[in-house]
Amino acid sequence: MREHPKADDLLNWYDVHARKMLWRVGPLERSKGVMPNPYFVWLSEIMLQQTTVATVTDYFARFTARWPDIHALAAANDGDVMGEWAGLGYYARARNLLKCARTIISEFDGEFPKHLAALRELPGIGPYTAAAISAIAFDQPETVVDGNVERVVSRLFNIHTPLPTAKAELTRHAATLTPSHRAGDYAQAVMDLGATICTPRNPACGTCPWRIPCVARHNGTALNLPKKIPRKPKPNRVGTVYIARRVDGAMLLERRPNEGLLGGMLGWPGSDWTTVKPPEHAPPISAEWKTLPTNARHTFTHFHLSLNVLTAVVPMDRIPNQGAFLKPADFRPSDLPTVMRKAFSLIKYT
Repeated sequence: MREHPKADDLLNWYDVHARKMLWRVGPLERSKGVMPNPYFVWLSEIMLQQTTVATVTDYFARFTARWPDIHALAAANDGDVMGEWAGLGYYARARNLLKCARTIISEFDGEFPKHLAALRELPGIGPYTAAAISAIAFDQPETVVDGNVERVVSRLFNIHTPLPTAKAELTRHAATLTPSHRAGDYAQAVMDLGATICTPRNPACGTCPWRIPCVARHNGTALNLPKKIPRKPKPNRVGTVYIARRVDGAMLLERRPNEGLLGGMLGWPGSDWTTVKPPEHAPPISAEWKTLPTNARHTFTHFHLSLNVLTAVVPMDRIPNQGAFLKPADFRPSDLPTVMRKAFSLIKYT
């Protein structure tokens, strides 16, 4: 019978090889009784959903410099938070971030709950994030399963059921590995193992602390795991945006409705996004509109988007029927979501 993976083997590896991150308390500090800041753990986990550590690091630094604790974030202006989030994508996360912060202030006196059930009730916190906060911030023995952990576990136990069908099966196996001690370190250790050793391609099996009990390594199937159900091709959508600059440099913008894609974000007025052709849409202001020769293209999770971009320069007395002008001092392209920045970057004003 093959040896069962031992948590202590992984923890010993983590004590030496733990990645350093702005939001993380390392194993040496934790051994001295230093506990992570739950606010930092929560914020980083929300940011890291569908995003890489490299991308998140600068955003996390800016966020915590501007809003250093849950009280500051809960009191923040919604538009300011959405602006700082711009470029991270999945903007519902930012809306839920504010809802969650305000719920923690109003219902928990500014203190994060440490147990899974209470965390699951908070806005924007799903099963993975709740388990991660409970384990990492409070050392509760919860099973934390992200994409890295799914890959590690599928190889350890040689599980060929394809994802996402295999999620429950992989979680059950992961739970057999989760220790009752050093739960926070263990959760981060198994994620680090997947990110640095048990990688999708060219895993460094020779240096893995779990190489002996790994069934896939023994069977030569590691590179084939985890299996995934093939994704359907993404559909294409099209639309139109209007970028108007007033002669004083002010830009015509609108804030999108809170619900839906890019909800709560600043953007250029424009049409709906359809799968056939850009729908008929009245320009947001009377002007001599010019169509740019190049479309703005962006890929979202579920579709590809191509936007026709129309531009105009308008006089001071022209009144828009959609959106409002933002003075040059108040306009930062970095506050726009990526697709809107791409449209703006195509303009060459003379």
